[in-house]
Amino acid sequence: MLSRRKLGAQGLEVSMIGLGCMGMSWAYGTGDDTESTAVIHRAIDLGCTFFDTAEAYGPYKNEELLGAALSGFRDKVQLATKFGFLIRDNKRVGTDSRPEHIRAVVDASLKRLRTDHIDLLYQHRVDPNIPIEDVAGTVKDLIGEGKVLYFGLSEAGAETIQRAHAVQPVSALESEYSIWERGLEAKILPLLRELKIGLVPFSPLGRGFLTGTAKSSSGYTPGDFRAHGDPRFEGANFEANIRIAKAVEEVAASLHATPAQVALAWVLKAGNDVVPIPGTKQRKYLEENLSAATLELRSDDAAKLDGLITSFGVAGNRYNDLDMSMLDK
Repeated sequence: MLSRRKLGAQGLEVSMIGLGCMGMSWAYGTGDDTESTAVIHRAIDLGCTFFDTAEAYGPYKNEELLGAALSGFRDKVQLATKFGFLIRDNKRVGTDSRPEHIRAVVDASLKRLRTDHIDLLYQHRVDPNIPIEDVAGTVKDLIGEGKVLYFGLSEAGAETIQRAHAVQPVSALESEYSIWERGLEAKILPLLRELKIGLVPFSPLGRGFLTGTAKSSSGYTPGDFRAHGDPRFEGANFEANIRIAKAVEEVAASLHATPAQVALAWVLKAGNDVVPIPGTKQRKYLEENLSAATLELRSDDAAKLDGLITSFGVAGNRYNDLDMSMLDK
């Protein structure tokens, strides 16, 4: 069984590894609701209690899947979902964190998730048109009403985090963090520690790149995000970045572990306030990922992994230009 970790100072406690559910319904090719439901149930069996979704995943389909799969298990798990995108004709067309929109999204999410409260509610992307104080104030009111228990931000910058936290304490920041994505280390991680905010790294496996199973972008189907939305999988970038994946494989072989387990163990080593949420659509990979909780990295292995970016660099941004433009600086 997985041990527990605390996110923030407000009382939120979850399993030390969570489950990112996005790929079950969106961004990573065709889903299989039957197998995805089995993955969710197996996760609970193994002590994983922290499940991450959003209205934008599908859109809406992932919340519906999770709501159905967790029927009868709600008191055993913590649910995280997100607001913040403007969705029209089943497509994201911008951001929208107006207070009235937040309320409408929360009410709709509660219905899809078949619950009366959301454990952790994130702003999915910072809305440049709405003061973050208004956003935090709205979530504070929702917490007072019992519809939400804890407040989170996703991909927010330092100033936004500080301003939001002054209105309603932030329990967790969800942002990309992994062996090859280290942008949080200079400013954000120290700030989170200062404010006692937990970190929930998404894509801790580099969207599959760090598992050693990645293909170049041309090898994925059009419905897979990696076919068009991640420059690190494209052409010369892919060929350059494969060196990092090979180095992770070498460490894994020396530990009789898998590359995915090594990549997750590295993230877990960042602190007891860090809870990665690797995603998968298959039970065998879920079991592999959760086993990383017991893998101890040797000091020389950790140092080697720490130095991969310095040794090789990373070719390409982590998103295409449009998605990069939506990140809070």
